[in-house]
Amino acid sequence: MSAKSDQPLTDDEFELYDLRVEVVAPPGAKIYCNSKPGDWFEVRGELLHFQPGMPFSLYNLAALLPLLPAKQRVTAPNDWMTTDAEVACPDPHCPTRFRITRLGKRRFRHSETSAVPLPKR
Repeated sequence: MSAKSDQPLTDDEFELYDLRVEVVAPPGAKIYCNSKPGDWFEVRGELLHFQPGMPFSLYNLAALLPLLPAKQRVTAPNDWMTTDAEVACPDPHCPTRFRITRLGKRRFRHSETSAVPLPKR
């Protein structure tokens, strides 16, 4: 991983957003998924960072995982992946939502993240 920079990307670099996933729910709502409003975890590169001692439902994580790599990528301003930030709890009876917020961008080098060489240009 390269340091954050305002410099142009080199031929070997790409950027991903760090993400924060936070539990949100209507005030006073009964929550069935064992989450609490304000609970969160972050995604930095390929790593998930949970709050110490904070459990997170396997079912909630399973619902979120397919969206996280897409949300990390730079997208067009009108793309729904850019504008839509909340994901419903997978339990249809639970009012909880998970708000995915893009944080700063982080730079990576292809050569440090893949054994597959880039095609010759």
